[in-house]
Amino acid sequence: MARPQASAFSAPAVGTVRCVQALESDLGEGLMWSVREQALYWVDILARHLHRWDPASDACRRWTFPEEISAIAERVQAPGLIVTLRRGFALFDPKVDSEPRYVHQPELERAGNRFNDGKCDAQGRFWAGSMDFACEAPTGALYRYDPDGQCTRHDDGFAVTNGPAWSGTGQETAMFFNATIDGCTYRYDSEPATGTLSNKRLWMRWLPEDGLPDGMTTDAQGRLWIAHWGGSCVTCHDPVTAAELGRVNLPVSQVTTCAFGGADLRTLFITSARVGLTAAQLDAEPLAGALFAVSVDSPGLPAHLFGG
Repeated sequence: MARPQASAFSAPAVGTVRCVQALESDLGEGLMWSVREQALYWVDILARHLHRWDPASDACRRWTFPEEISAIAERVQAPGLIVTLRRGFALFDPKVDSEPRYVHQPELERAGNRFNDGKCDAQGRFWAGSMDFACEAPTGALYRYDPDGQCTRHDDGFAVTNGPAWSGTGQETAMFFNATIDGCTYRYDSEPATGTLSNKRLWMRWLPEDGLPDGMTTDAQGRLWIAHWGGSCVTCHDPVTAAELGRVNLPVSQVTTCAFGGADLRTLFITSARVGLTAAQLDAEPLAGALFAVSVDSPGLPAHLFGG
């Protein structure tokens, strides 16, 4: 498809990219800024680590799980987190729990799968996608897990899933979702009251030189920010036309996801990965797997909490 150009949205002004945690993450992902703790959480999926960093004190903490952890959200009516593990949704309170506790495993019959990216919508429902562990078979699906324990499969047939992210308000909310291996970003009409999706259409088919669309987020203007696996960047887009409005270049190739944080939500945090890179590539990318940050002129949105 032709790359769109026109946009009614303004171009973002961004600062200089800085490395804030020089970790050697196999697969950094799952960024979430906690407004109530003023701290950043993220995961290393393949190393099975959950990280927490307090920028004010520079204090770091790490938890190691018995299986892969891929996405996280805070709970509104209880302490701690809801997370996705290899097989589904679980609860974990970093202050008291030694291990997470599963609450729902929606696809035990798909033994070659694991869960990947996910986050909560504004109504407190946790959306997450599964994927083929080998990143080949189209066995991944998109799920919505509600605070009452109901789980709904909304779409199916993906090798690797990433997202989602939302843009818009009221009854005009759109949800975006990445079919990463296919190099496609899809847009759905999203009905906020019921959490139903409709009118799926291709929003962008990425060019080979772009890399593959990975994790993403939206800012307060509704602009979409997308990390590029193999593309060494995060790009900012008009949510309607898909026009590129800005680009953040990174000193690593495998850029995995991004999320806004900081006291004013004007810092874009960015994770990366080193899995699959050769020794020569790692020599050329000494910061592969690190956590980065860049200042942005317009704020992001606070992460939605699970539970409404």
